[in-house]
Amino acid sequence: MQIPGSRPLFMLSFLGCAFLTGMALYFEHGMGLEPCPLCISQRLVVIVIALFSLSVVLHNPGPKGLRIYGLLTALGGIGGAVLASRQLWLQSLPSDQVPACLPSVEYLIEVLPFTELLTIMFSGTGDCAKVKWEMLGISMPGWTLVAFIIYALFGCFELLRKREKNV
Repeated sequence: MQIPGSRPLFMLSFLGCAFLTGMALYFEHGMGLEPCPLCISQRLVVIVIALFSLSVVLHNPGPKGLRIYGLLTALGGIGGAVLASRQLWLQSLPSDQVPACLPSVEYLIEVLPFTELLTIMFSGTGDCAKVKWEMLGISMPGWTLVAFIIYALFGCFELLRKREKNV
């Protein structure tokens, strides 16, 4: 069995990101689950990975470009995995050790300086410790962690993949 070329795999990667983003929007708007700062940060990472993947599909780079996109995808997957792991850690804390909850992200954007907002977005708040949805006993950040690990492995595969001169 031959492994598909990079473009079809990156298209599959893009479609996976589109699915994850669609599900996040469904949870937010369809089910009324308000996203916490770490959820929004993870969403942004998924969108960045989607843009890298779509760029490969549209741009059709050569071997060197594919390695660069593979590296960027791997870094995105690792970054997203760190964020998801942070949220899982917050969810595992006893209730007396959970950080304080803050106002909505929209309000924080209006009132906080950009650097302080980034710190909150990437460190999380008490809202991030609430388990709002589970499937098979795994919370939403657990499933995004699985997805980010897959994207990191896919990026590493594309980075290290042996290629013909005419890809």
